[in-house]
Amino acid sequence: MDYAAAWNKIGTGTKATLGFSTDRINKATAATSRALDTAAPACAPFAHRWDTEADRRAKLRTPENLKALIAAQRANTSARSTAATAASQRKAAKAASNNPLNGSRRAARTADKAARGHAKVARTDLKTARRNYPLTLKQLAVRVHAAHTIPAGLTSYALSSAEHWTMWPAGTSLSLIGLNAALLAVGRRQVRLAPDDDATAEERRLLERLDPSYWVQHADERGLSGTVPAPTELTPAGLVTTVRLDGRWKPSAFKAKHEEIRAMLGARTALRMEIGSGSHGDRATITLRTRSAADGIELTGWKPGDPWGVDTITGEPVMVPLGRRMLIAGTSGSGKSWSTRALLAEASETPDHRLVVIDPKRVEGINWEHRARVAIYAEDVLDVTDELVAEMHDRLHEIPRGRDTIEISARRPRITVFVDEGAEVITMARKKRAKGTKEEPGDPDWSRIMENLGTLARMARAAEIILIWATQKPTMDAKGGIDPQISAQITYRAALALSTSGESRVVFGEDATERGWHAHDLPMPGVAMLRSGPKAAPHPINTRAFSPADVIALPARPVWQRAGKAPAVPAPAAAPALSLVKDDEPAAAVPDGLTDNQVAVLKAVQDGTSTNAEISKAVGINPGSVARAVDALVKRGLLAKDGTTIRTEVAA
Repeated sequence: MDYAAAWNKIGTGTKATLGFSTDRINKATAATSRALDTAAPACAPFAHRWDTEADRRAKLRTPENLKALIAAQRANTSARSTAATAASQRKAAKAASNNPLNGSRRAARTADKAARGHAKVARTDLKTARRNYPLTLKQLAVRVHAAHTIPAGLTSYALSSAEHWTMWPAGTSLSLIGLNAALLAVGRRQVRLAPDDDATAEERRLLERLDPSYWVQHADERGLSGTVPAPTELTPAGLVTTVRLDGRWKPSAFKAKHEEIRAMLGARTALRMEIGSGSHGDRATITLRTRSAADGIELTGWKPGDPWGVDTITGEPVMVPLGRRMLIAGTSGSGKSWSTRALLAEASETPDHRLVVIDPKRVEGINWEHRARVAIYAEDVLDVTDELVAEMHDRLHEIPRGRDTIEISARRPRITVFVDEGAEVITMARKKRAKGTKEEPGDPDWSRIMENLGTLARMARAAEIILIWATQKPTMDAKGGIDPQISAQITYRAALALSTSGESRVVFGEDATERGWHAHDLPMPGVAMLRSGPKAAPHPINTRAFSPADVIALPARPVWQRAGKAPAVPAPAAAPALSLVKDDEPAAAVPDGLTDNQVAVLKAVQDGTSTNAEISKAVGINPGSVARAVDALVKRGLLAKDGTTIRTEVAA
């Protein structure tokens, strides 16, 4: 006979008869387990105090202390007996004589006093011996309940009538005993993840340290007594737990103990740990970034519509919309260039978008020459910023009443101006003449570079000319990489790994440290934070990697050049008149070595223009570039000024 089969058959029938099912039993068991896990942190301090006291008493119950207790008990019994005898003899001597100075009475009194003093010392020694060899905690609990139940039961019996008499003292003691046992069982409960979780070995070790029973037992060693963690949750971004703060604790004080907390958990030094406020004033949260929600997501290359990166906490794609003035900071090696290329590719992709790259370092700019206007040298940067300011004024005059921005199109595309290394551009604008040389009429005004960029930052958003400022050193001091006027207009702020917390505050604001914008703690390369508004969360973002080869492989796109229209800025009030003075001989061909602007200005004068404003209207060049071209032609002898008249002799 198959006894196992018979047993299973009987068990199945019994369950069916009683209306139970294995599924319902499992669900009830799981619900009970969850409830006990939730209650465990609240009961853990009580269980810890009970176990600590029980261990202390057990350690004191040594054979040596037991012998001392027995000796103290004997000495106390003997002293009490001697004191009782001396007291009896003193009483008899007092009764035998009424003379207080009687020798017998004095001797009995002295003996009684000595016996009482000896009994007091013996009683004190007995108390000390009992403390050194205490009752176990269970024995003490039994005696306390007995001391409560017996007198209270007798009192209840004596003061109650027969029909109303009950044994409520015994019931109360039994209830307290049951509650005590339940609190101990729940407080000692080991809260663990489900057996089928995918926790790594490191996460399992951290979960053991975050267990309330372990934490409470070792918290006092690290100066964290009064704090108890709740059951830990394993999320796609790592381990998250809520810590209850008792007594003197507040979230800021708990956060200041980050080194002690890391030591308590035995966490790796490189493991990112975040400590912040919880849902209530007496709660704090500990987040251990043991994993990333962006793991396994491909972030190489680029095609239109791809996100800039992926949030490592939520796993959501992060999009950076075009048309936002933006600051991008990151120390050398943080991946700033690789992370920004996807933004530049999108800003130059469609017919209604154009890209201008200002790159004094040249390395990044030359990759974009087939789809962007690139300015590397100071002369180029000054020219392109002059043209952008003139373009801005043209566009602002085209905005109709009732609108606050120009409508972008192929004729008036959005222009994204990317400054790659703002510190070098600021230095370029401070460029001075060589020592010992005099100022010449044709010397460029380099300070106008930053004036132009500041104007674009403040005024050009409505004209859809958008400035993106990138720098390795985000400081605002004399040698800094961010101009204060430009920084004040930035709406999107992104940072990869930075060097110091001060740089994080420059990028993200003075509340960066308080609100968790710790870009100086980011790993390298390719991990960033993006603050796009007051509600943005300081989550690390894995950014898209876009190599120089990928940029060069992109198809060519139209490169922006300013159209031949008059700028909307007023011409200088006292511009000298220009005229072309010709010899009797026919004019020779245009000499070699002239720039395109100089050739255009020379031809405009030959065609009869006589002022800077007229030349600018004729050739579509901004007044600053016209003035520089005229001065250069004067130097070469092709144009001559005599007061307000220009005489020129074209070389044969």
